[in-house]
Amino acid sequence: MKQISILDSTLRDGSQGEGISYSVQDKINIVKALDELGVAYIEAGNPGSNPKDMEFFAEAKKLKLNHSKIVAFGSTRRKGIKCSEDANLQSLLAAETEVVCIFGKTWDFQATEILHVSLEENLEMIRDTVEFLVANKKEVIFDAEHFFTGYTENADYAMKALEAAVEGGAKILCLCETKGGMMPMQCYEITKHVVEKFGKVAAIGIHTHNDSGCAVANSLLAVEAGASHVQGVLLGFGERTGNANLSTIIADLQLKSGCECIPPENVQNLTPICKRVAEITNIALDSGMPYVGASAFAHKAGMHIDAVIKNPFAYEHVTPESVGNSRVFLMSEVAGKSMIVEKVQKFDKSLTKSSPVVAEIVKRVKDLEHDGYQFEGADASFEILVRKAIGKYQPFFNLHYYKTSGEFPRFADDQSAFAQFKIDVDGKVVVTAGDGDGPVNALDVAMRKALEQFYPNVAQIHLTDYKVRVLDGKGATASRVRVLIESSDGDEHWATMGVSSDVIEASYIALVDSFEYKLIKDLEKKFGKLM
Repeated sequence: MKQISILDSTLRDGSQGEGISYSVQDKINIVKALDELGVAYIEAGNPGSNPKDMEFFAEAKKLKLNHSKIVAFGSTRRKGIKCSEDANLQSLLAAETEVVCIFGKTWDFQATEILHVSLEENLEMIRDTVEFLVANKKEVIFDAEHFFTGYTENADYAMKALEAAVEGGAKILCLCETKGGMMPMQCYEITKHVVEKFGKVAAIGIHTHNDSGCAVANSLLAVEAGASHVQGVLLGFGERTGNANLSTIIADLQLKSGCECIPPENVQNLTPICKRVAEITNIALDSGMPYVGASAFAHKAGMHIDAVIKNPFAYEHVTPESVGNSRVFLMSEVAGKSMIVEKVQKFDKSLTKSSPVVAEIVKRVKDLEHDGYQFEGADASFEILVRKAIGKYQPFFNLHYYKTSGEFPRFADDQSAFAQFKIDVDGKVVVTAGDGDGPVNALDVAMRKALEQFYPNVAQIHLTDYKVRVLDGKGATASRVRVLIESSDGDEHWATMGVSSDVIEASYIALVDSFEYKLIKDLEKKFGKLM
């Protein structure tokens, strides 16, 4: 099995992505997550670039890692000075990492027009810098910046730059596709040439960007050409359109290409760790991301669902469990009876495709989705619909009425609306009122005041997201809207939905489903069985 060393640059190249910013503690937490995954190297920043990175490297010295080596990143020495006098190189030594990654210019244009040095001096800067770091007992990775562009413009000089790094003692030559514009076969052919030339004296690596949408393909073909070191960002974000997505590359290489990138037993941790890194980064994990996205193993079409229930191999290229993900059947008007049966059998194992209630649920779903519902995004509302259809539902309260009113100008900074709410529970009638920042917020406040008198657990519910979608703009302000509410009690997360031409009514429907779903689940926990 071919061994591939993975360098994750989430904390360096990834942090250059738009909207990405890490605190020192964020960086520590991501290091721990990547070490748990088992990547060989974690490129953690440039200690000479800012105080935050220096603080991180000071804290990182205290970490006990099981799999990964932390890498400090920097450039070759500046022109006209000795390595021992270069502040950047001194910062790299001060970081006290075992491994250092140095980037140098391999495109002649970059050397003469950007650095304003002669071609020969640029080679000396590469050679001197690597030699200096090796003399200080550092393992050196040489990032050949703009290598593929440089090779296409002046192959002889680009290869001389690699030779200078080898002469200095670099252990890994990483070919950087810095502009992200190369096509996969170009990457393959150029990498193959480098492997043939230098593969016996250094490991050859690949570092690609996604400007032409080929970062993953370029990385995979570089490995096919003989590269044994792959750099990227776990979730693919980074400057411009991002870096090579390591979550995809690791799974492709490990599960499909006979390579070992991380310990085999850790592949099943890929999805949970990607979710953890996304949470620390404060971004939503792209649902369409291969292997680790929420939709990676999501099935919606009825024929697909029927086949997957019989044998997942029919439509899944790997098992979701192999990467720590899970299979999802999306409820929709095209899902069919197999989907309904799969959902309802957890309440009643005797139900089959031929059961009349299944046909009733299918018809009800199709009618509601025609009206604007979309149950694939609101499993909690769908579960309540099923419970109502099979007789496993009892309402927690009866509504007498609710009223909302708004006021402008606002009567307080965070209060612009008022709501009244009247219900009865087992014959006991309560009337509550609430004010809030808009009528939906005021109604939510009033509902909670009423329900908490009977069901204290309602206080645990927090709305984590609220979305409104206009379904048909032709009706202008009278258009039907779909409201999606995402809720959490700290342990579980669920989504509910309401549709109406009245945004308050749509919100009320979704709120009721959210509260009742929580109350149903609490009862099931209390009695240890499905209610």
